[in-house]
Amino acid sequence: MLIGPAYPYRGGNSLFMNHLHEALSTDFDILFINFKLMYPSLLFPGKTQYDVSASHYNELKTERLINSINPFSWIKTAKRINAFNPDMIVFDWWQPYFGLCYRGIQTFLSKENRKKKLFIMENFISHEGRFIDKYLTHLAIKDVHRFIALSQKVINELEAAEGKKKVYKSELPIYSFYKKDTTETHDLLKQQMGISKDDKVLLFFGYVRKYKGLDILIETLQLLLQKDSHYKLLVAGEFYDDPKEYFDLIERTKTKDHIILRNEYIPNEEVAQYFEVSDMVVLPYRNGTQSGIMNMAYGNNKPVIATNVGGLAEFIDEDRTGVIVNEISPEAIAAGIEKFYVLKTAVDFESNIQQRSSHNSFNSIANLFKTILNDL
Repeated sequence: MLIGPAYPYRGGNSLFMNHLHEALSTDFDILFINFKLMYPSLLFPGKTQYDVSASHYNELKTERLINSINPFSWIKTAKRINAFNPDMIVFDWWQPYFGLCYRGIQTFLSKENRKKKLFIMENFISHEGRFIDKYLTHLAIKDVHRFIALSQKVINELEAAEGKKKVYKSELPIYSFYKKDTTETHDLLKQQMGISKDDKVLLFFGYVRKYKGLDILIETLQLLLQKDSHYKLLVAGEFYDDPKEYFDLIERTKTKDHIILRNEYIPNEEVAQYFEVSDMVVLPYRNGTQSGIMNMAYGNNKPVIATNVGGLAEFIDEDRTGVIVNEISPEAIAAGIEKFYVLKTAVDFESNIQQRSSHNSFNSIANLFKTILNDL
């Protein structure tokens, strides 16, 4: 049994759970319990929680039972789980907001079913964690004894906070769903976006929050332009922060003519074009565990430039699938980007990325689940 978000909800968590269901469905019979309401609209920073794309990876048949703020739905969900009597109950964990909700569901599980819980930890404490986040996370997992962590950083944090528990390791899948055969339209796409054939194109993709460091990247662009006027920065994603701070910074750094900005959720059918016209994806994060954006980049055979924070560096083969930047500063990131363009003349990044993707541990996650079932 899987518990977490899926279509019609948008975002990386839903995409991950869709891939998980697909990977497990050939070996297991699965009941997927989805959310009826994830976030009250007042608490959601974006325009909509729902996927408004014309095309979708997989419109799973799920039972939408969970209302994150309605305890009666938690009781109903637990009753459904008890009636199904699964071999394993798998909760997707990524956000402390759901701590009370997940605790409520667990409270009403039968004694036997409480022994079958497994949490998949996309994050441990959220990227912008506070005391209440730590409390809600502990509330959700305090009597859970088996976990799958998606990075070594999460394993370390989990063991430090919760003591010795059984932790298995996997990683996010490679998101190749978005990749399209756009070779014939490469030049046309660039032309439509106002990009010349000589431009060096950097991509910042996904929603914008402080921890993702877009402000640092704008200052990085200013430094790069002092040496080479051919740099362009694509920013494609909805602002979850106040965009005024970033717009003001663009004005101060005089980088406006070199930034193409689309402040909205990018529908699935349009994602590939941003990767197609870009040379690399930049992750100038202040902190993080792993990044679905990195796996989207790999799915589109694009290298990544990433700061060495959290678990990001775990998923980069240095100077083969990307460049790791050891200091969170515009100067260091600029040096990393310049290093990439030097390497690009000699390194076959695309082949290296394909090789790394073929060894992605998510590819064997069905076998991992069999191992966990034997350990229950």
